[in-house]
Amino acid sequence: MLDPAVAATRLAVRTALSDVPEGSVVLVALSGGADSLALAAAVAHEARARGIRVASVTVDHGLQEGSDRIARAAGDKAAALGIDPLIVAVEIGSDVRAAGGLEAAAREARYSVLRDAAADAGAAAVFLGHTLDDQAETVLLGLARGAGGTSLAGMAPVREDERGVRWVRPLLGLRRETTVGACAAQGLEPWEDPHNSDARFSRVRVRERVLPVLERELGPGIAEALARTAEQLREDSEAFADMIDETIEDIVEHAEAGIAVSVAALAANPPALRHRIIRHVVQAEFGAALTRVQTLEVARLATHWSGQGPIDLPSCTASRENALIIFTSRT
Repeated sequence: MLDPAVAATRLAVRTALSDVPEGSVVLVALSGGADSLALAAAVAHEARARGIRVASVTVDHGLQEGSDRIARAAGDKAAALGIDPLIVAVEIGSDVRAAGGLEAAAREARYSVLRDAAADAGAAAVFLGHTLDDQAETVLLGLARGAGGTSLAGMAPVREDERGVRWVRPLLGLRRETTVGACAAQGLEPWEDPHNSDARFSRVRVRERVLPVLERELGPGIAEALARTAEQLREDSEAFADMIDETIEDIVEHAEAGIAVSVAALAANPPALRHRIIRHVVQAEFGAALTRVQTLEVARLATHWSGQGPIDLPSCTASRENALIIFTSRT
């Protein structure tokens, strides 16, 4: 009789693979931990029946002693599952670490490797092992930062990025205990990353301290409630994105060294849509993310203008000229 945890992971992966064409290649991001190892086993099993080739990508960040050995062990486990393993070593410089922290630097390096590997292999998708627990942690961290609805929407089950890479997270509806159980039932020994219990990292503190307190004080089901909240906010964000796409063509025009937005049209929109348009324009044109304060300052050029001068923003400036707000590159 199939173990329930194994059945749950396989069912989730089977659903995710349903729109992957037969004969395609998919990649699995494999760290060797329980989540990615359970995912790899499920993908290997389900893809075999669909004639889909599976390769794994393990990134050796070089952040701890013996990391090369750990990466090789993950590759060996992938090979035992019938998966073609790829191991890539990266170096994270001290300047990169200082700019955004160790977690952010490692994540950026990892995704860069995965994007390149997906392009080289012509992969139909890259499968990631994030679980419902990861989603709950992401929502709480976004809430603590005051990051807004888009951040609180958490991770999407399926997303295609600007380079055409399709990221798939089949296990977002499953708890971490399910992936641990699936590994145990299949005789797979996952690697325990010491960083996952290092309280220097904010995500670890959320996992080990904050969520247990919420469960104890407010009752069980907090992680599931946070994941449901993310799903609802993601639906809202997608609806706003569609509205912005429809609106932006009518109110945006190109300007010398930048882009211009109609003051009247911007002011006529409700604040939620107005602020998203501003953030979208700056992100799309200049590749910069605005804070809440910066977004409100720009919005005031349309709604409460009293002759205030240009506003310095990341990579650009915003100023009002007659009936337009002009965003101009600073380079």
